[in-house]
Amino acid sequence: MRLALVMALIPALAWAEGETTVIDPPAAGSVSREAGLAAFDRIYEVASHPRCSNCHVGADNRPMWSGPSYGRTRPHGMNVNAGVSRVGEEYVPCSTCHAYREGGNNAPHAAPQVAMNWQLAPVEAAWFGRTSDEICAQLRDPELNGGRDALALAQHLDHDLILHWAWTPGGGREPAPYSLQEHVNDVLAWGAAGFPCAMDEE
Repeated sequence: MRLALVMALIPALAWAEGETTVIDPPAAGSVSREAGLAAFDRIYEVASHPRCSNCHVGADNRPMWSGPSYGRTRPHGMNVNAGVSRVGEEYVPCSTCHAYREGGNNAPHAAPQVAMNWQLAPVEAAWFGRTSDEICAQLRDPELNGGRDALALAQHLDHDLILHWAWTPGGGREPAPYSLQEHVNDVLAWGAAGFPCAMDEE
């Protein structure tokens, strides 16, 4: 499976300018396993950070509140449930509070907003509270990552404005570590290394 994912990178190795990042995949196999594992360690720091993990929840469809600004980890207040739709259409749409307006992320404790529909990640991408090995296995599995190879994962990061918000959350919120460009680079390097996970046998 990992070989197939790496081979999928080969036709798309040309440098590409994304919306906000440079997407420049290393040649498949040009990144060592050790460097790939180090890249994934940084990927895990981002994926497990509250700016990312709070909306990567399971089939109960309950976003989480966690991180320094919340004091303790708990489900989203107001009994919010995003439903099977993951956008709240069965109950109260996420956009009721997360409706976009210019400058909407500057007030502390106000609902964050981006210029696209606010929603939970697909249930297949649920990883709140999961270990590095568990998230590593999820991210490299096409059945759980939307059928994406490393290039498609990087492009998803570049195009999804909700993901951009993680690095510029405003309102005194702690941003995700590193930068969007560094995170894209790590995803591409991890893919070029063959998507190694620490649990793999050498």
